[in-house]
Amino acid sequence: MASVKPEPIPVNVKVILIGNPYLYHMIFNYDEDFRKLFKVYADFDTEMPNNEANIGKLAGFVASTVQREKLKHFERAAVARVVEYATRLSGSQQKFTTRFSEVVELLCEADAWASVDGAELVGAGHVARAIEEKRFRYNKYEEKLQEMFADGKLLIDTDGEKVGQVNGLAVLSVGEYMFGKPSRITANTFLGKSGVVNIERETKMSGTSHSKGVMILGGYLGQQYAQERPLTLTASLTFEQLYDGVDGDSASSTELYAILSSLAGVPIRQYIAVTGSVNQKGEIQPIGGATEKIEGFFAVCKIKGLTGRQGVMIPHQNISNLTLDDEVIAAVRDGKFHIWPVATIDEGIEILTGVPAGEKGADGVFPPGTIHHLVGKQLAAYTETLIKMGKSAEEPGPKDGGT
Repeated sequence: MASVKPEPIPVNVKVILIGNPYLYHMIFNYDEDFRKLFKVYADFDTEMPNNEANIGKLAGFVASTVQREKLKHFERAAVARVVEYATRLSGSQQKFTTRFSEVVELLCEADAWASVDGAELVGAGHVARAIEEKRFRYNKYEEKLQEMFADGKLLIDTDGEKVGQVNGLAVLSVGEYMFGKPSRITANTFLGKSGVVNIERETKMSGTSHSKGVMILGGYLGQQYAQERPLTLTASLTFEQLYDGVDGDSASSTELYAILSSLAGVPIRQYIAVTGSVNQKGEIQPIGGATEKIEGFFAVCKIKGLTGRQGVMIPHQNISNLTLDDEVIAAVRDGKFHIWPVATIDEGIEILTGVPAGEKGADGVFPPGTIHHLVGKQLAAYTETLIKMGKSAEEPGPKDGGT
């Protein structure tokens, strides 16, 4: 029995698929029909420029959302606070986020807090409270870590000076919430030929980016101190109390400072935390999460007690990325907390130690008493010791006498 074959029905439709870029490119590579059927690709950016035109558009978006969702009207200061929040979500002072769903969530929650207060209009305080309440709902693990710092279970110094020890900064994420966590980084240097030993890599807890960052340190040390003699050094590096792995090269400058301090025997100021990657020429490179890292160290300093000397050293390129909360801004303005932008390792080591880094003279020698002079002197001592040990091994020992 022949089956019925229906006549084709003419239809005029337009199919639009919405998804993340990863899925699109995966289907594009594996399905030949996909690229034939969906020929128009539009990649929407998650951020837009921070300019007057877009500020006006963002304010218009607030007004349209208020009308559509039947919310209370927002005061001018409240709209300004929403604009600041859009800047923070983008991670740059020069951008706004285009993740408008998150902005809508903020508007709705700020309206709810205005209703709780019995206010006719949504004020800046209601927007600020909505931001803080959202943070409170997400920051359970951040609070647990802060409790461990307060109880002394996570070791960190926010005052004093120590040799071969520096406070590094990392960013942790729980879902969409990110926060900064300070970590103690230590370096021990001694006679040997192993170069820079990354303990995290040896224990398979180091990601590829972090391992690359540590290997770059060997290139810097060789270029700076091994032009006339071999680099005879073993430097052991580790993140203390780290048990779940580390990746990224944002701590490479921090690790280099620890090595230089250990070799020179010059203590590092523990009330300064550091972030930033470094290249083989000693130039500091920008990193991600600068805002969260600064706020993370500030929170620990607040727990331990603010002294007015504490602060964070960041790459100078990251200044435009800072969207700090009001408490940190107020502390910086009042001189209770500090932020130092640096461009080179020499600038950073001087801030951390108070000792000049030193520049090579015409004779190729660093001035006495500078960091580079002290490091070079120690490395020269290592080399001479190894040469003496080699000569001693080559000398024949006494022959056995017979009777």
